[in-house]
Amino acid sequence: MEKMSNTEMKNMFSLEGKVAVITGGAGSLGEGVAEGLALHGADIVVTGRTLKTLEETVKKVEAVGKRALAVVCDATNEDQVEEMTKKVLEKFGKIDILVTVAGIAKRHPAEEFPLDEFQQVLDINVTGTFITCKAVGKVMKEQGYGKIITVSSVRAFNGHPGGYAAYATSKGAVSILTKQLATEWAKFGINVNSVAPAIFWTPLTQEVLEDEKLKKIFLDRIPMGRAALVQDMVGATVFLGSSASDYINGHVLPVDGGTVAG
Repeated sequence: MEKMSNTEMKNMFSLEGKVAVITGGAGSLGEGVAEGLALHGADIVVTGRTLKTLEETVKKVEAVGKRALAVVCDATNEDQVEEMTKKVLEKFGKIDILVTVAGIAKRHPAEEFPLDEFQQVLDINVTGTFITCKAVGKVMKEQGYGKIITVSSVRAFNGHPGGYAAYATSKGAVSILTKQLATEWAKFGINVNSVAPAIFWTPLTQEVLEDEKLKKIFLDRIPMGRAALVQDMVGATVFLGSSASDYINGHVLPVDGGTVAG
């Protein structure tokens, strides 16, 4: 095999000419990932349930000079996901990168966890991830290439006393789903990897991180002593979406300040 040229080596992290689909693209994490991938060259599609909030992400992507599309789509609805995929192909003609950010967390003591809420977490975090990967995976199979990045969590590695029976279970499932898809789709030129973050500073975690008692419980388990920032996720996502990760497949990458290590 020919050695990579200096120019190719220099551009390993470039996403110029790529099209990236980000589910949950209206949330703080999805918006940050969308903007980060755009800054590295990708055109962006964001999906979610509310057009108005998705359009805010589109504006940020367009502000850095990249094309963007917002598609209202419920990740747990297979028909809507299929329709979203068609819309992306109609506008861009391909899908190079998929990042499945869409997800929720519900916290209750396990013995008191409402079954409907437990199921809701599994439906969105696991089934929604699978449905989206399934639809986009078909496109990538036809293309003969693609990068899929699921979003797991450190809770997939270790339990936590904070009431994460549903969330931890769902993220454990996302991690093994990632490995399963990687082994099935590698022969089609598709890389399937996952990013497993620790707790992030976002509006969804604000109630936890602004409660000093709860905050201490979380941060005491993170060797670096701080919650993750959105930009901590961007670097990992750019890496796994770029040619720099071409020989990495089925990996769950902790972005966790050393939580899993310690």
